[in-house]
Amino acid sequence: MAKNKRGKALWNMPSHGRGTCPVCSSTRIKLLYTRTKENGTALKVCKKCFNAAQERIDAS
Repeated sequence: MAKNKRGKALWNMPSHGRGTCPVCSSTRIKLLYTRTKENGTALKVCKKCFNAAQERIDAS
């Protein structure tokens, strides 16, 4: 059977969840993962940068 609701939440997000990753500067990529900096601010990052070292997250 088809999975009709897969990815449905993306349509409610601005730009359908896409943007420029602040860590690796990839453009038009899905920013679905949240990482927090040392000071407590949250960043939305791409799938590649979700497992990046904390130093790279803090540098952005």
